[in-house]
Amino acid sequence: QIQLVESGGGLVQAGGSLRLSCAASGRTFSSENYAMGWFRQTPGKEREFVAAIGWSGGSTYYAESVKGRFTISTDNAKNTVNLQMNSLKSEDTAVYYCATRGGGIAALDTLYNYWGQGTQVTVSS
Repeated sequence: QIQLVESGGGLVQAGGSLRLSCAASGRTFSSENYAMGWFRQTPGKEREFVAAIGWSGGSTYYAESVKGRFTISTDNAKNTVNLQMNSLKSEDTAVYYCATRGGGIAALDTLYNYWGQGTQVTVSS
């Protein structure tokens, strides 16, 4: 059983930066046979893919809407995945969720097996 806990959400002005972290417990990931993903959701909208990374850190994948602004990374020693968000826009406002799956990186939320509770990110004008 895997538990994921997100942290780092908050209120930031447009153009600012925020760093989200996802702490995993229950197992230690050691290869790209396991992948981590970040998704976001606002009320009335489908859950949206943001970024994904193989646990080894060798492969990454980003949604077009965040390319060049967000960076996903792993800290294997701490069993965490981070999402550095720069140049934030109002449309980035959402609850951000961390997820993991057994397999390669993927953008489809239904492929992920475990989910955190989410952390709120609000970008003000």
